[in-house]
Amino acid sequence: MKVMDLYCDNKAAIMIAHNPIQHDCMKYVKVDRFFIRENIDKRCISFPFAKSKDQLADIFTKGVCGRIFNDMIDKLGMNDIYAPS
Repeated sequence: MKVMDLYCDNKAAIMIAHNPIQHDCMKYVKVDRFFIRENIDKRCISFPFAKSKDQLADIFTKGVCGRIFNDMIDKLGMNDIYAPS
């Protein structure tokens, strides 16, 4: 079975996912964390770090400059519906 990569740009989240010790301040994500931890132990998923500049979802959640916006639009395969055809 091939390992599924879940790219994350938050190093703290990656460390919490890999740490088997229960964190009291993280109780609100208890079920999700145990599900993730179980699948990490089974080697079904991995959490490689992705730089923020490579996160395509940022164009939907953050303000980015025009160059980065256009690069991400190209990577997502989105087309300009107003461009003449």
